[in-house]
Amino acid sequence: MAVAIPAAAGSPVRQVFIAGDSTASEYGPERAPRTGWGQVLQTYLDADTWKVRNHAQSGRSARSFIDQGWFDGIAKDLRKGDVLLIQFGHNDEKIEDPARYNEPLQAYPQWLMRYVALARERGATPILITPVARRKFDHGQLLDTHGAYSQAVRDLAKREQVGLIDLGATSMDWLRALGDEPSKAFYMHVPEQGQADDTHFQRRGAFAVACLVVGGWEKLDPALKQHLVRDTDCGARPTALIDRSSQPHPSLVAHERDIAVTQPGPHGGAGETTAYPFFKDAPGMSFEFRKRALQRGAGIGLHQHDHDEIYYVVSGTGVYTLDGKEHPVGPGNAMLTRPGSTHTIRQTGDEDLVLLITYRKKGAQ
Repeated sequence: MAVAIPAAAGSPVRQVFIAGDSTASEYGPERAPRTGWGQVLQTYLDADTWKVRNHAQSGRSARSFIDQGWFDGIAKDLRKGDVLLIQFGHNDEKIEDPARYNEPLQAYPQWLMRYVALARERGATPILITPVARRKFDHGQLLDTHGAYSQAVRDLAKREQVGLIDLGATSMDWLRALGDEPSKAFYMHVPEQGQADDTHFQRRGAFAVACLVVGGWEKLDPALKQHLVRDTDCGARPTALIDRSSQPHPSLVAHERDIAVTQPGPHGGAGETTAYPFFKDAPGMSFEFRKRALQRGAGIGLHQHDHDEIYYVVSGTGVYTLDGKEHPVGPGNAMLTRPGSTHTIRQTGDEDLVLLITYRKKGAQ
């Protein structure tokens, strides 16, 4: 469902408020590396257009956030054109604590409606967010620990025609694609602090989850894209594991020590070189990618091109001759040769000239 977000009256800057729990809240340097996704949300938004007001509080449920007065802080400043992001659930599930517990079928959505009603009353836009996933794997399978609570948010959003960011679903897809062991680096698994926390995030995890939130928001309001300062191409499709298992050609990791080949300078070049033809025999590849080290006095001879080719200098120095003009090159230089041009390169100095080279394979479309 698309969400039309009205402009803020008399102000070019809109506010996005976050009502939520410890997964979104702010932490000081004494709690590092623990970071809430709301803490880094501003890094995705143009500060001249959007200002993040993160009111998320650790340990709060949809009920206790209101009962303890945190809701009033949002009500005081929320205005027309603002957005209110609403994410609870982790603490609403705590049946042992009556001050926070909300059963999912009635109480939980009733408390969430208080936030929706406030936003509508002020002319702001409420967006409901399903609770972000816990990192809970069982024999390689990710478990959904929020089931009924996530569904309650989805049902409420549908019934009330409120924008929904299904963070529970997208964060589970992200976790499945990462896998059990690799995903620990994004949550508060910090051995030096004696922590193995599968609910809260390290800084890298907060950025990843904030990206999922902004990506979901952008789907609701495509106009948001022009006010983003970072890309939101993050996460994984729900079918990521199926896509991986059905790949006709597997993805690979290689090391240059296993593929090094000593060769004379190609295209009539002088001296000795070492070529590293990465993934040369990988089927289905449309381009070549290689590293080549030109030893002292070595070069790649002059040749004319019928395809695009890019050289990138990793280390060392040389002279690159393109269409009859010499260019001294060193680390950081990139050289693009287009069809019809001629080029040659020779090593200079005492250090090997190391190049990364890529071009389209012959016959590739």
